[in-house]
Amino acid sequence: MAAHAQFDGLFLGLSPQSGRMRIAAGGIGYKASGENSKAITVPADNIVDFSWVKVARNFQLRIRLRQSTEGSNGRRLTLDGFLREQHDELASAIKTYYDKPLLTQELSVRGWNWGEVSILDEDVEEVQFVVKDRVAFEIPINHIANSNIARQEVSIEFLNPEQQEPVSNTGATGSSGDGSSGAAGRRSTSKHDQLVEIKLYIPGEIERDGSDDGADEPELAANAFHDAIKARADMGPVQGDAVVVFRDCLILTPRGRYDIDMFPNFLRLRGKTYDYKILYSSITRLFLLPKPDDVHVHFVIGLDPPIRQGLTRYPYLVLQFPREEEMDCELNLSEEDLQGKYQGKLKKRYEEPTFRIISNVFKHLSNQKLTVPGSFESSAGQASIKCNVKAVEGLLYPLDKALLWVSKQPIYLPYSQIHQVVFSRVGGSVSSSRTFDLRVSPRDGTETTFLSLNREEHDRMNSFFLERKVRIKSEMNDGLDLGAAGAAAALLSDDDEDMADASRSRAAAMDEDDDSEEDEDFQEDSSDSSTDDGGGSDDDDFSEGGRDDDAPPKKKKKKSS
Repeated sequence: MAAHAQFDGLFLGLSPQSGRMRIAAGGIGYKASGENSKAITVPADNIVDFSWVKVARNFQLRIRLRQSTEGSNGRRLTLDGFLREQHDELASAIKTYYDKPLLTQELSVRGWNWGEVSILDEDVEEVQFVVKDRVAFEIPINHIANSNIARQEVSIEFLNPEQQEPVSNTGATGSSGDGSSGAAGRRSTSKHDQLVEIKLYIPGEIERDGSDDGADEPELAANAFHDAIKARADMGPVQGDAVVVFRDCLILTPRGRYDIDMFPNFLRLRGKTYDYKILYSSITRLFLLPKPDDVHVHFVIGLDPPIRQGLTRYPYLVLQFPREEEMDCELNLSEEDLQGKYQGKLKKRYEEPTFRIISNVFKHLSNQKLTVPGSFESSAGQASIKCNVKAVEGLLYPLDKALLWVSKQPIYLPYSQIHQVVFSRVGGSVSSSRTFDLRVSPRDGTETTFLSLNREEHDRMNSFFLERKVRIKSEMNDGLDLGAAGAAAALLSDDDEDMADASRSRAAAMDEDDDSEEDEDFQEDSSDSSTDDGGGSDDDDFSEGGRDDDAPPKKKKKKSS
C-alpha cells in the first residue's frame, strides 16, 4: 500500500485558487498553490463520512466532520475539481485508508421550480431547496446579506464576492499588501455575473408556541422562514459587539427610518421592512452639508458597491438631522482601543449635536475623509443653490474639489473629470429669463444639465469655476444677438431703401475700422479655453455659519445605546 494518494487541481470551498490534496492513514492534507499558502490538515479521527457530489466545477468531495476545522464551513469540508474518471481511484483510497465508503449524493435535475425549503443547522448552516427528496440547490447562511418579506414571498439577497470573506477595515482608499487600493482593487478583479437575489414563495401556515396558556398559535410559513433566516444570518436586532447603536435615524435615500448598528468592521441598517449590511470598505465618500433652511443638515455616504432594493440601486445614502438636535452616547470601546486602534480620534462619551456625533463616528470607523462645504457662498449666503435635474429638484453644492447635487439620487462630479461647463439661457431671451442652465460635460460619460439656477448666481458660479481652473463656455448672449438682428430687419421698409443702403454703407465702414479691436475684445472676454484641473483640499471641520437667530431652540434626543 502506498504511503499516500495525491490529487491535484482541487479547490477548497469556494476559493478561486487551486491546490493539492493528499490522503494518508493519519488524515487528509490540503495546500493551495503559491508560496504563502498554508497547509490545512484533517485528522482521520475527525472524519465522519465522505460524499461525491456533482457541482459547477466538475465533482466535489464532501467531508463531514465531527468538529469544525480551519477551511471548513461548519462541520463540512468541500473540495471541488475532481474529474468523473477519478471517482474509482478516490473511492479506493478512502476505503483503503479509512475503511469508509464514498457515498454518491444524487441531485435533482428535473428543473422544477417548486419543492420544499428547509434550513439546516446541524453540520453546516445552509438553506436547502429539495425536489422529490433530492437537493436542487443549497445556499450557505453566511453568504446571505439580507432577507425581506412581502406577504408570502421571501426575498434573499446575497453578499458580494468581496464581502463573503471580509478583509481588514482599510477603507476604499487604503492600500493593501499587494499594492492594490483596498476594496476598489478587489472589485476590479470581479468581472463575472453574480447572483444577487432569489425569491421564494412559501404558502401556508405552521404552528408555533403561543401564549402562556400553552396553546399553539398559527403563523405564516413565510414569516417563520424569514425570521429563521434573519436569526441565523446574524441580522437580528441585538448584538453585543456593537460599538454604538443610533436609533430611529431619518434616511431620505432609501426612504425610511432606520436603526444604525455600528460594528468594528461593518454597519447594519435595520428598518421595518429592509435590513442592510454594509462593510466600511464599501464606503467611498462622506459629506456633511448644511441645508439652506438653516434647520437641517444632510449627511451623504457614498457606497461602492451600492445597496439594493429589488432592481433599484442606491450608490448614496442621504441622512437628514435637525441642526440643533443633541444626543448622549457612549462607545462600546476600551481605552486601549480608543488610544491604540483609533489613535485617540474617538471619545468614550459624547454629548453633542447628533449630526456631529454620527458623522465623526462614521469618519473614523470607515477611515474616510469627511468633506464639508468650502469657500463657495451663494447670493443668499448659503453653501448650495436650488436647481433641477430633469424634473427632480435638489441642491447643488459647489465643493472645493467637486460638484455634488443632493436629491433622491445624488450626482457627484469631480472637477478633474469635467471637460467644460456651459452657461446657457432658458428660451434664449434675456429680458424674460430669471434663471439659467448649467451644462456639465465630463471627459468621459453622459452630460449632466442643472436647470433653473437663479440668475443672480451666474457671476458667483463663473468666478468659482475660474478659481478652480475649470474650462468655461458661455451661451448666455446668443438669444440677444438673434433678437437684435430680427428687430433691425423689421425696421427696414420699402419706402426707406435709400436710408437703409446708407446705413449699411456706414456700418460696413465701421466694421472694417473695428475688426482688430473686436478680435482683441473677443480674446479677452472669451472663457472657452482649456486649463488644468485643480481645486483646494476638503475641510474636516463643519462650519455652523448661517442665520442662527432663526434656528429653533435646542432639544434633547433620547440616549443612544
